[in-house]
Amino acid sequence: MSKFEDFRKLHVPGDPVVLFNAWDAGSAAAVAQSGARAIATGSASVSMANGFGDGEEVPFDLAIANAARVVKAVELPVTIDFEGGYATDSAGLSANGRRLAETGAIGCNFEDQIVGTDRLYEIAEQVSRIAALREGVAKEFFINVRTDLFLKAKAETHDSGLADAAIERGLAYADAGANGYFIPGLADLSLVERIASAVPLPVNAMHLPGGPSRAGWAGAGIARVSHGPFPYMAMQKWLTEQAGAALA
Repeated sequence: MSKFEDFRKLHVPGDPVVLFNAWDAGSAAAVAQSGARAIATGSASVSMANGFGDGEEVPFDLAIANAARVVKAVELPVTIDFEGGYATDSAGLSANGRRLAETGAIGCNFEDQIVGTDRLYEIAEQVSRIAALREGVAKEFFINVRTDLFLKAKAETHDSGLADAAIERGLAYADAGANGYFIPGLADLSLVERIASAVPLPVNAMHLPGGPSRAGWAGAGIARVSHGPFPYMAMQKWLTEQAGAALA
């Protein structure tokens, strides 16, 4: 069985795979040693660890080299946070996707926000972008399409209307060939369940401090729980505290 198949089969609604996001080869190896079943990177963590801001500020060649080192460091399936694919045109997306697949990664996150803005691509535009990315990667490559609807909206505005908008996008992304659907920023389990029930893809939630537990996500039909930038932030906090104690 391929690593892609291993990874795909980890996505079980109601029994979510947990991805404790890494940012480089060393952190990926540490997560693998913990008993993880797969490795995922987070773009914010990769950016901060390399001294850049989030939003494709990490130079593309460095992002690809970092992905390749993560893959080489572990035996597990690796999925890479590819942000917006580092391109706005179809040819660029296909070419960049091909380079990512050549690292040995078996999947990526691919977001629908227009990088550097507060806007999202229109559904038809994002559908075309998914098709372009798919053209550049192997068929056995897990494209986890992320919608930024809930990250862009304040939590108090997360309602059934926004959930319906997310469902509309999820259905279109599924038809376009996505393998998974990521809805970070949403913590209302009733809305999560509504989306997970309507979209024919394994749905991915992001763990939030003070948010639902793994059991809560599972009960809402989630198939994958990511930890985003929080592992890196916790490590930085620990390092600062340890340095402070050593220097006291």
